[in-house]
Amino acid sequence: MNFRLSPSDLTFLYDRCKRCFYWRMINGISQPSIPLPSIFSQIASLLKNYYDGKHTSELHIALPPGIVSYGEQWVRSEVIQLPNHSATCYLSGRFDIAVSFEDATYGVIDFKTGNPNMEWSSLYGRQLHAYAYSLEHPAPNALALSPITRLGLLYFYPSTISQQCIERLSYEAEITWIEVEKNEQSFLEFIDEVLDVLELSEAPEASPNCQWCNYIDRLTSV
Repeated sequence: MNFRLSPSDLTFLYDRCKRCFYWRMINGISQPSIPLPSIFSQIASLLKNYYDGKHTSELHIALPPGIVSYGEQWVRSEVIQLPNHSATCYLSGRFDIAVSFEDATYGVIDFKTGNPNMEWSSLYGRQLHAYAYSLEHPAPNALALSPITRLGLLYFYPSTISQQCIERLSYEAEITWIEVEKNEQSFLEFIDEVLDVLELSEAPEASPNCQWCNYIDRLTSV
C-alpha cells in the first residue's frame, strides 16, 4: 500500500493514540472533531497577507536576510520507500510561508496563535520536516525548493489592547521565534516508525488517555 501522510496527522493524532491513527489511515475512521473556530483561520490569513513579500527583518531578528516569497502552497513528496517495509508513503499538505534567503537557500515557517509551548513545538517540528522533505524531494510537477536550511515556528500571543476610536480596537501581540533544528535522517527514522504501525495486521492498543477509544470500548462492552 501507498499511504498519504498529512503533516498534521503526524503530530497530535499519532502521538496521542496509535490506534486512532491506524484506524484513520487503514479504515478511514476518524475521531470526531471540533471545528477550528473561524477566528483562527482569519488571523492566519491576515498574517500571511501582511507578511507576503516582506523582508525577513520584519518577521524576526533571528532570521537571516531574505524575502517571504511563498504563502499557503500545497506540497507533495515523492514516494518514500524505506528498507524492510513493503508499504510506501508520500507526504502531502500545505505550509504557511516559505522564505527565500539571500544565500539561495530557503526556510519554512508556521504561524501559531497562542502562548509558545515547547512540548507542542517539538510535535509541530514533524510538520515542518514533512514540508521540508516534500520541497526537497518533490513529486513530479510539485513545488520544489532546495536546500531548506531553516525551520521554525512564529508564535503570536495577544498581550495588550489599544483603541484609537470608538469603532476600532487593536490588539498587540508578543512575537516569539522558536527554531526547529532540521534533521532529515531523524525524520525518516520517525517515518520508519509510522510505517511499522501501519503494517500491523491489526490495530495497536489504544492509548489509556484516549477519550474516543475509551468511549468506544465502553460501548462495545455493554
